Formats: sequence, C-alpha cells, structure tokens
Amino acid sequence: MSKTVAIVGSESLLGRELREVLSDKWANQAVTLIGAEETGGILTQDAEEAALIAPLEREHLMDAGLAFMAGPGVATWKVLDLLSGSGCTPVLVDLSFALEDRPEARLRAPMIEPGGYDVAATAIHVIAHPAAITIALFLDRLHAIEPIARSVIQIFEPASERGRRGLDELHQQTVNLFSFKPMPKEVFDAQLGFNMLPRYGTEAADKLQDVEVRIDRHLATLLGIASHAPLPSLRLVQAPVFHGYSISAWVEFAAPPAIARLRDALASPRVEVRDDGLEPPSNVGAAGQSGITLGAIEMDRNNPRACWFWIVADNLRISAENAVMVATDLLARGGGSR
Repeated sequence: MSKTVAIVGSESLLGRELREVLSDKWANQAVTLIGAEETGGILTQDAEEAALIAPLEREHLMDAGLAFMAGPGVATWKVLDLLSGSGCTPVLVDLSFALEDRPEARLRAPMIEPGGYDVAATAIHVIAHPAAITIALFLDRLHAIEPIARSVIQIFEPASERGRRGLDELHQQTVNLFSFKPMPKEVFDAQLGFNMLPRYGTEAADKLQDVEVRIDRHLATLLGIASHAPLPSLRLVQAPVFHGYSISAWVEFAAPPAIARLRDALASPRVEVRDDGLEPPSNVGAAGQSGITLGAIEMDRNNPRACWFWIVADNLRISAENAVMVATDLLARGGGSR
C-alpha cells in the first residue's frame, strides 16, 4: 500500500495504545500522527525516540488511505468536514463512536466475528465498545460449550474510559482527599476517589447510563453476529480504578454444568483461564495483555445450574487490537481507500 495510515487523536490514550499495537504489527507501514486539535507538537514515544504530531488540517489527511479516529467525537466530525470535497476518501476506522449512527457505519469486533464474515471496505468501520467485545467473547465461547439460559453481568468501568481527563480527575481527587482539599468534579461531577458510582453527577458531560445503553446495544449486535447467546441483564458501575475492566458474571445454564469442563473448553488464544491453583485475575494484571482473562469460577451455592465468573481485560488494548485487526484485513484486501 503506497498511501499512509493516519491516527487522528494520536495523543489520546487510545491513540497511544494504537501506536504501540501498530509498532508491533506494522513495523514497515508509514503512519501519520495527527492531533485532535488544530495545533500540533512533539510527543515523546519512548526514551530514545520523539514523534511529531501534526495539527488536524486537511493537508495532513490527503495521503491517508486509512484513518483511525482515536480522539474525541468532535475531532472525528472535523475530519469529515476536512475531507468533504477534497477528493480524498480514506477508509475510516472509528474508535470514538461518533459515526455509529451513520447509514454506512458497520459495528466491528474481529475477535468474535465468525469466519467468512465480510464488511465492504466502503463502510465506516466502528469498533464496538471494549466492554461489549469482552462480554461477547466470553458468552460466545461459553454458549458453545453449554447452552446458556440467562445471565446477569456487572461491569466495573475504569476512569481511562473517560480519557486523560478522567485519569487526571481520579488522581487529583485521591490526592486532595488525603490533604483535605476540595475535589475537582469536571468529568464525573461526583466523588470517585475511594468510591463507587452507579451514576455520574447531574452536571457531568457524559452520562453513565448512556454508556450502559451503548454497551447493551453493541453487545446485542455482536451476539447476533456470533453465537446468538441470550442477551444478559447488564449493569455498569464506575469504579475508582485507572485502567482495565473487571466484570462479575452470573450465568445459569440449561443443565447443571461441570466447572472443569467449562475451564478446559473456555481456554483459547484469546481467553486465558486461571484455575484454582493460580491467583485470580485482576485489572492491574491485565494491563497491556491481549484478549481476556477468566478466574474465580465457582458454582452458585443456591442454584445447581448456575456459576459465577470473574473476567478482566485491558479496555484500551481490546479496542486498539480490534481496530488494527479490521485495518489489517482491509489492507490485505486492497481496501486502502474508499
């Protein structure tokens, strides 16, 4: 492919994660780093190398055959404005969800898409919410082993899903609590430090219930594509952690399951299963890891047909790897521009 690949919002948490995944997968591919704003700067990649981030201007998009949208939604819409009438039509891989309601948008999650699943390169490829991908991957494999009757899933959301501002606010709240200073509340509009939130404050820019609905909607689509496992009852809680999903899942099967069989059959290249002899997985341990990790699998003491599962995943890595998988397939098919 002669054209470059662009990452718009490359200074964001998702943008940095994409850069790391791409450096492992596409060592020889030219990548243009573009900021989410009209001003660019120097961003240090590691101890030995610095990278120039170009401002979000039309000239920096013109050579792109494929563009990852990894910044805020306003930057994604700005890209569409800049490309309008330019004659440049790169394939768009949207991690911001800004374009998911457009008619040409298609929800993507290659980690669980069945073999032969095909989406036209001319589509806008919207990467599904990382929690929906994580749960779909789990339920898809589980339903193939033992038919699921119903399930209830509790998702513990990390602050990094609200971007750098979410991380900074949680950090500052934690520090200020120890020094008895007022807490910043611009992102969550509530105390998150040392606290759990079923909903954000009324003045928060994002609403936790809107995120919950998006996960539910994306999960329904992914399960329909993959295994047709029944849609779970789902609840999202904001946890006072910086990175990584922790998920508690209660699953009732059509018949009493054998835990040893479930453990053996669940394990795959994308699903690590911890047995009782190992430490249960944690969101801290999931940082930088591919796929998902399961552990603490136990029978429900009050229901012989039900089990509890504990699941963790790196939310940023899940999104970035699925985006790169989409792009890799498109480039292999010669879909470098629309």
